[in-house]
Amino acid sequence: MNRNLQTNAARFLPGPARPTALVTALLLAFGSPGAITTVYAQTEALAPIVVKARGGLSLTAPSTLEAKAQIEQTAGGVELVPDTVWRDTQAATIKDILDYTPGVFAQPKWGGDTRLSIRGSGLSRYYHLRGIDLYQDGVPLNNADGSADFHLIDPTAYRYTEVYKGANALRYGAATLGGAINFVTPTGLDASPFQGRLDLGSFGWRRLQLSSGFVDGKIDGFVTGSWQRQDGFRDHSAGDSSRVSGNIGLRLTDNLETRFYLTGARVRQEIPGSVSREQALNDPRRAARTNEVNDWQRNIDGGRIANRTVLVAGDTTYVFGGWYSQSHLRHPIYQYLDNAYSNYGAYTRLVNVTPLAGHDNRLTFGATWSAGKVDAANYVNTGGNRGAKLSQTDDTSNNITLYGENAFDIVPDVSLITGLQYLHAERKRVDQYNGGQPKIRSGDKDYDFFNPKLGLLWQVSPGWQVFGNISRSAEPPNFGDLNFATSNDLNRLKAQRATTFEIGTRGESGDLSWDVALYRAHIKNEFQCVSSIYNICDKTTNLDRTIHQGVELGVQWTALHGLFTPGFEADSLQVNATYTFSDFHFDDDSTWGNNQIPGAPRHYVRAEVLYKHPAGFYVGPNVEWVPQAYNVDNANSLKTSAYALLGLRTGWEQGPYSFYVEGRNLTDRRYIASASTTDRANANSTLFEPGTGRSVFAGVQVRY
Repeated sequence: MNRNLQTNAARFLPGPARPTALVTALLLAFGSPGAITTVYAQTEALAPIVVKARGGLSLTAPSTLEAKAQIEQTAGGVELVPDTVWRDTQAATIKDILDYTPGVFAQPKWGGDTRLSIRGSGLSRYYHLRGIDLYQDGVPLNNADGSADFHLIDPTAYRYTEVYKGANALRYGAATLGGAINFVTPTGLDASPFQGRLDLGSFGWRRLQLSSGFVDGKIDGFVTGSWQRQDGFRDHSAGDSSRVSGNIGLRLTDNLETRFYLTGARVRQEIPGSVSREQALNDPRRAARTNEVNDWQRNIDGGRIANRTVLVAGDTTYVFGGWYSQSHLRHPIYQYLDNAYSNYGAYTRLVNVTPLAGHDNRLTFGATWSAGKVDAANYVNTGGNRGAKLSQTDDTSNNITLYGENAFDIVPDVSLITGLQYLHAERKRVDQYNGGQPKIRSGDKDYDFFNPKLGLLWQVSPGWQVFGNISRSAEPPNFGDLNFATSNDLNRLKAQRATTFEIGTRGESGDLSWDVALYRAHIKNEFQCVSSIYNICDKTTNLDRTIHQGVELGVQWTALHGLFTPGFEADSLQVNATYTFSDFHFDDDSTWGNNQIPGAPRHYVRAEVLYKHPAGFYVGPNVEWVPQAYNVDNANSLKTSAYALLGLRTGWEQGPYSFYVEGRNLTDRRYIASASTTDRANANSTLFEPGTGRSVFAGVQVRY
């Protein structure tokens, strides 16, 4: 365990200068080589110790370097994505953040809405994310029933993003099939006093973003805001959004810091709708007729306040806080949905790094309570306006999560990791109005799960790790899944359970760094949304037994140095490539046999080659490649289309100024970006979302 700080810190320093720079930096910060070992051993308490030695860093918000060291204490597939990956791009959706993260399949539909899956989680979920827990600055973003939305996500607002695949998210108490994603904002301690960017692009796309950070004694703060507008590639796909977020931190003592977070969003978005495969490929810009006639939209306003407090006491770090959020969804689709959401909760976690029997040991305990209410009312959609009332329910959720994890060095550099999560979930519906009919849709149900985990992490050398684990995950249905007409329907859906086996390695050698994971998940009662000709995701059912297995490969390679500019600050040719192989299939199902589960490509490749000059100039091509079409129905009778999208990115950065120009889908390939799923499809099934045609975006940034 004691080499990980050095290993991970080295990845953020330039090539040949790494060992000397690393040792020098640590000695300057901590005064002696012995202090380096002490700091390293703290893991979760790493940030507090750094602060005490240096004075100035945050207890509540680890730096990118500290977060990298912490996340790679996980015996499983995890990624830390710094903002440098997506900063000099259009950076409009969550796809831009996660596009080079193996195992993640993210495809935008319209506006900022995205269909997101990790290791096949929520494959059929066309709307409202399921199977992945979202966090901002370590505080939950999901609704209490497990569903989630992207309206608060602003790619320009984050310093880095953490991705925990599958049950590897136990650090936050999560144990879902897809795992967890944590978006981390800057603080006043690492943000510029002024930063701004202006972006323009195809199809009327434009954005203005401004941010500022400050430090005044023991107080620091950060605020950022963005305004975005697009006319849209397709008809009836215009939209605009405004988002603001900020935080203010107070260092109460050297060992105690509290930080408050505020986030707000306003989104107005037209919905062009799903169309047939033929229309998606031959007339991609045309919207679905029903969507235009009935003016389908998705309009949401929301806000959130949260707190994170950290106390360091000897070998133990205590983390605790809470959150409260509200949002209002006005959503004219097949009906006019008028939903008001309230979600709130509290959490606590302690991390103790006291050696055990002379061996390094890290013990984590945590608890999270979350609850929420949805005032869900449906009306007739009269051309995008609210008509006669059809129904109304009050849906409430209550959850208690307890979790623990222990990492014990059985021998130096080999950690045995054991963990357990307990989840108690409650779902309750009270029927308030049923179109003048008897109120028969009230009911409630409880769920209880125990999810153990066993893992091994081997630090083979200072440069690389090998890991393996066995884990359980569980997910109760959310209200979008339940959709029960009577209380008897509560027993129709069972909770989804999975057992996942995983092995992998990550590390660095010279100019090459890698991240590889192989996994196999045996799933029982997998949730599947089945779409009909009347409604996308019309009904959720349980599949019997299914298998999700795959390979996740990420490679970063500086292929050449000194092509035209030799010396210490040489130019270079850099390769960034990810490959995801996904084999999701039924397991001897009585109806579908061993058919492929619809919803995701079997092979997905994202790669970029970038030439970088020490003067700050860069240029290079990139590709998004789906070499095989994937199925959209359980019968495997209808597929999307294979495609390869060619892009090009160029720009310049020097001091406080930078600009970029980015071309996407330069060959103007017609393709299907996203699709919903059903049991049996035909040529006229309206399941497909066309991808965006040729587009160009450009932006300038200033930082002082």
